[in-house]
Amino acid sequence: MSARVTIAFAMAPEARERVFPPARTAQFEEVADVRGFLTELDSPEAHRVLADVEVLVTGWGAPFVDAAVLEAAPRLRAVLHAAGTVKPYVADEVLRRGVRVSSAAEANAVPVAEYTVAMIVLANKKVLPIAARYQQSRREFDVEQAFPGLGNFGQRVGIVGASRIGRKVVELLRPYELEVVAYDPYLTEADAAGLGVERLGLDELLSTSDVVSVHAPSLPSTRHLLDARGIGLMRAGSTLVNTARGEIVDQDALTARVVAGDLFAILDVTTPWVLAHDHPLYAHDHALLTPHIAGSLGVELGRLAAVVLEELQRLVHGRPLAHEIQADQMAITA
Repeated sequence: MSARVTIAFAMAPEARERVFPPARTAQFEEVADVRGFLTELDSPEAHRVLADVEVLVTGWGAPFVDAAVLEAAPRLRAVLHAAGTVKPYVADEVLRRGVRVSSAAEANAVPVAEYTVAMIVLANKKVLPIAARYQQSRREFDVEQAFPGLGNFGQRVGIVGASRIGRKVVELLRPYELEVVAYDPYLTEADAAGLGVERLGLDELLSTSDVVSVHAPSLPSTRHLLDARGIGLMRAGSTLVNTARGEIVDQDALTARVVAGDLFAILDVTTPWVLAHDHPLYAHDHALLTPHIAGSLGVELGRLAAVVLEELQRLVHGRPLAHEIQADQMAITA
């Protein structure tokens, strides 16, 4: 590539305003010629921009980049995605035809892992039910008698899915005196040893963990990976944390155990995305629901922009991309 490249931003206007406000866009203009801000890639106006573009910067709500876009953008060399998964935005053929694709998934994994670790620590400390009881009684009570075994020392945390986020959670848990185990069909013994975790089968992980945290990708093969039978294996008093996707868990089976009072759930994702207004998990003191806040929000969006800018600088200077996606990864990632 030349010392200065031509780029265009292609994403929903609201996403561009949040991730790339004027001050951040100006940083891109220092190393590239910005040719436009696109919301679609089909119109004659978009094709006029695409004709000269070497790099597309995409994000949430981006139009799909496929073979037709490649025909309109003959100089396109890279798609730099300022979010996590690229699967809804980039066709496999784009990678096969030699266009380099990079994702900020690694950056987006950081706040999800931070949220997860915070919830694991709170779950083992039984903060949710203790706070609920305290709010209701408004007087001192014997928390150890009410919640025997509370605390984090020596507790087992089961990680379902050694994904980017799952691995980041393992990394952030290292300062805690916890036993961390993992299930992932693609995790080898050598990988597990490198992460410092014990590799277990899913049934054993579910039946022996104090907290189970879900980080598997959402694929046809992982729908209801934690099914009614698996949820039934979880120990009474244990907690399920899900920051991945709601469809990975049999939500009806999970709800039944939570409502029965012998399981806790911390859910940043559900199926559907927003539960019905009268769903029992909203009001139950064994459940905490948050509206998909674990990923990058607020000031954390600056990390996504910074990663994409760094990738652009790598392209400009002929260095390898730090977060490039290979075609063979698309089938097994979210």
